[in-house]
Amino acid sequence: MAPKLAIVGILAAACAVFSAKAQNATKQDATKYEPTVESLDRHPLPAWYAGAKLGIFIHWGLYSVPGWAPLNHPDHDFSSADYIKYNPYAEWYLNVLRIPGSPTQAYHREHFGANFGYYDFATEFNRESKKWDPDAMAAIFREAGARYVVLTSKHHEGFTLWPSKAVNPSPTLKPEQLHAERDIVGDLTRAVQKQGLKMGLYYSGGYDWTFNTGPIQTDKDYQAVKPESQAYGDYAFAQIHELIDRYHPAVLWNDIDWPKTGKPLQVEADYYNAVPDGVIDDRFGVQHADFTSPEYAKLDKISEKKWEECRGLGRSFGYNRAEGEKETIAPGELIALLVDIVSKNGNLLLDVGPEANGTIPPVQMERLKALGAWLKQNGEAIYDTTPWTRAEAKSAEGDDLRFTRKGDDLYVTVLGKPKGTTLTFDVGWKANPKALTRELNGPQMVATFTASGEPRWLKYKQTENSMTITLPDHLEGDYAYTFKLIGTGR
Repeated sequence: MAPKLAIVGILAAACAVFSAKAQNATKQDATKYEPTVESLDRHPLPAWYAGAKLGIFIHWGLYSVPGWAPLNHPDHDFSSADYIKYNPYAEWYLNVLRIPGSPTQAYHREHFGANFGYYDFATEFNRESKKWDPDAMAAIFREAGARYVVLTSKHHEGFTLWPSKAVNPSPTLKPEQLHAERDIVGDLTRAVQKQGLKMGLYYSGGYDWTFNTGPIQTDKDYQAVKPESQAYGDYAFAQIHELIDRYHPAVLWNDIDWPKTGKPLQVEADYYNAVPDGVIDDRFGVQHADFTSPEYAKLDKISEKKWEECRGLGRSFGYNRAEGEKETIAPGELIALLVDIVSKNGNLLLDVGPEANGTIPPVQMERLKALGAWLKQNGEAIYDTTPWTRAEAKSAEGDDLRFTRKGDDLYVTVLGKPKGTTLTFDVGWKANPKALTRELNGPQMVATFTASGEPRWLKYKQTENSMTITLPDHLEGDYAYTFKLIGTGR
């Protein structure tokens, strides 16, 4: 765990105020939303989502049974010529299985046989998922510090994690191969809400390989395989409304696109009217969204528009048994990633890939525990914060710094261990001499917060434009260290 340091003192500052739409959205618009971009754009970003900062993504489905993908493309270079054939996303197992000569095809034949169909995994998935404890899973996410959860209710293979009543016209699949026997969506929704977290749902609107089977083998296939028939539009429209009506998800996270035959603007209007404080991502193929969703990618500066990075703890979203310590983001990198994203007005949607029985792999559990421990001590610099006038800086000692603020308070987080015995950085404001004198003469100086949250006061010096904090001989933790400057975030 890392310490939390605070500078106590009201230091008057002249700094530009970052305008956050979410801070004014404490009360949701009661107006009925219409299926137009103009109407949908009146939807305010809910304060809960703006302040949550950390969500857990869950990719869990038939692909979790084989749970395998090659360890290629660690940098997710999607445009690479052989990316599709060597796709590192295990949830794309069915697609890559059908590409001649792919590693996934070879793996499948070795372990299951050439005549074993992908949808035959439904029998084992249904058996294994009955062992799953949703309350235990939800507790893990709360302990990890997440404020919301997003579950894949249906991925590209078309298998749903709830007993959908929408009729799928596929002539080759049995009903039990089209949806889980257990209402996984409902069970997890109840468990997550009991933990005080928000529950969201992912739905693959753009691909459904029970309608347009593909496979995707070349770049042009990405568009060609999107089903656009009226039958699919009606099916997707019916299923998304089942999810909205039955589960009232706090996040409606569509992927790839939405079929034009499925009335995307109507879907969004119906969702807001049912869940006024819900949020919608930017993957519906229309000009409205509450947030953007870069994948395995960060921003280099503060974005006025709310955004959310989605990525796995490893290289895959779905469970990949081939991944281990090397392929999984290190704890220090994970914490630095979260701090960086939050400093630039983003959320992190961090994915876990459970095994077929709902067990989270040990290497992923270790990361969740490390993240949760750090947030218990340093979460004040993360949750419910807004960006400052700038996101990052370098200390005079060479440390990488990130800034966030809450009300009048400024937080400075050092990524990694400090390089020296002091931390000196440009504060970018002119100090108010009267306020500075008052605080220097007061009983409180600089505090380091222990794991229990108790402050321990330290010394600091301030000039017109810089701050120097004298660090203690020992700092608890290993990953990142937060300083709180009270009254300096204005």
